[in-house]
Amino acid sequence: MLRLTDVQLPLDHTEEDLLAAIIARLGITADDLISHTVFRRGYDARKKNAIIMVYTLDVEVRNEEKTAKRLQGNRHVTIAPDTSYHFVAQAPADLSMRPVVIGFGPCGIFAALVLAQMGFRPIILERGKEVRERTKDTFGLWRKRELNPESNVQFGEGGAGTFSDGKLWSQVKDPKHYGRKVLMEFVKADAPEEIMYVSKPHIGTFRLVKMVELMRETIKQLGGEFRFESKVDDIEIADGKVCGLKLADGSHIDTNHVVLAIGHSARDTFQMLHARGIYLEPKPFSIGFRIEHPQSLIDACRLGPNAGHPVLGAADYKLVYHASNGRSVYSFCMCPGGTVVAAASEPGRLVTNGMSQYSRNERNANAGIVVGITPKDYPGDPLAGMEFQRQWEERAFELGGGNYDAPGQLVGDFIANRPSTAFGSVLPSYKPGVKLGDLNPSLPTYVIDAIREALPAFEKQIKGFSMNDAVLTGVETRTSSPVSIKRNDDDLQSINTRGLFPAGEGAGYAGGIMSAAIDGIRVAEALALSMLEGVKRGTTK
Repeated sequence: MLRLTDVQLPLDHTEEDLLAAIIARLGITADDLISHTVFRRGYDARKKNAIIMVYTLDVEVRNEEKTAKRLQGNRHVTIAPDTSYHFVAQAPADLSMRPVVIGFGPCGIFAALVLAQMGFRPIILERGKEVRERTKDTFGLWRKRELNPESNVQFGEGGAGTFSDGKLWSQVKDPKHYGRKVLMEFVKADAPEEIMYVSKPHIGTFRLVKMVELMRETIKQLGGEFRFESKVDDIEIADGKVCGLKLADGSHIDTNHVVLAIGHSARDTFQMLHARGIYLEPKPFSIGFRIEHPQSLIDACRLGPNAGHPVLGAADYKLVYHASNGRSVYSFCMCPGGTVVAAASEPGRLVTNGMSQYSRNERNANAGIVVGITPKDYPGDPLAGMEFQRQWEERAFELGGGNYDAPGQLVGDFIANRPSTAFGSVLPSYKPGVKLGDLNPSLPTYVIDAIREALPAFEKQIKGFSMNDAVLTGVETRTSSPVSIKRNDDDLQSINTRGLFPAGEGAGYAGGIMSAAIDGIRVAEALALSMLEGVKRGTTK
């Protein structure tokens, strides 16, 4: 296969136009072209009146070697790399000790899947419920103001990524093409085929629910065992090595290999790990608000006269501003055509997040507008960042009225530093509801000042971004884990606890569905190799 990059065509080109571009790029005849596959498709909208589609293509031709030699030195024509996945190990048939995966979000799903595909028959422990029961509980908060601390946006099968835009791209380095493995497994689980080639693939919540169920069944068919509503209360350690797990129901599991894929909101588990002496340290994260605009405004600004084109879909944005107080303000987890959702996991605390369906056809666009903070802002022990989050979530709960309504303010009023009393043309999507007022008390002054300065600056990039009627909803605190559970670079085990493999967002090694899934694969491989080494040494049976 030859790989062609940067093949550019008009937005409304035909398949014949694409074939002609391939033939012209390679300098071959139509008869020489055997087949072509779209590896990546994106667009360049810098000129809104003339949006360009940009392709990466894998092409099969006659006399490939001759063609490649003739085009040697052309940086847009290369030999296509092998992006297929290759398993690193196979479990012995008589292996009795089973690895355990704690958490079944994106990281845990792929750790469990790859372990199962290699024959290691993992046991999967998930503190929350199966995804459909979890969805009912989540709607219970949104519709009835009833929070289940063990089954919500943060906890349950599928992880926090289930209630999100379902973005499937990442900027992490991926030299082994694990991301391709992730996308292929998602397609096997009924994701749309287009996620294999669009430049910014996404799935959306409702499709993710079905996919998670199908992936669970695949893991079960391969020998995996699931235990839902099974919270780990303690990790048993002897001589610096994991030797077992104690569950909240009093049961015990013998194991010496554990994937810790707990997500960024497992605060009680962070406390247990710290008490156990497992090394962790505070890490930077970000806090801020959700902002909502009409999606039509974003489309018009980003796509001009091509707004609404079916190939382009709902437009997104990515914004960064460096405030005069030294803080960085940026857009986070932008959800085109989506909704702002209640994402609390602890009673008496309020958290927002963003979510979209696959169609992205809701009236508003939303994104986090957040400010970076560091452990210098919350000095103390490794859990100080977690307590810092809790402090502002409690404040937001109080400002919203103590009933899971969220505090809110119109952007024009926020910039002018005056309380809001009535909504304008933009109606917030957050459920149960939004209580308008003054957001000044909802976050530290340096965060408020930085966002207040950034919003008019963002106007220069997106006309209308600081429109008076846009809505800010507080607070966004769960942008990433407040701790890092440190692991070795080589074997991916905890730096002071052998057999424990910290992974994904909760351990500070991912940020989003794709990077978490990739990390799950990496950890599964490291664990498998460790178990095989244990078999050789006689420490694993």
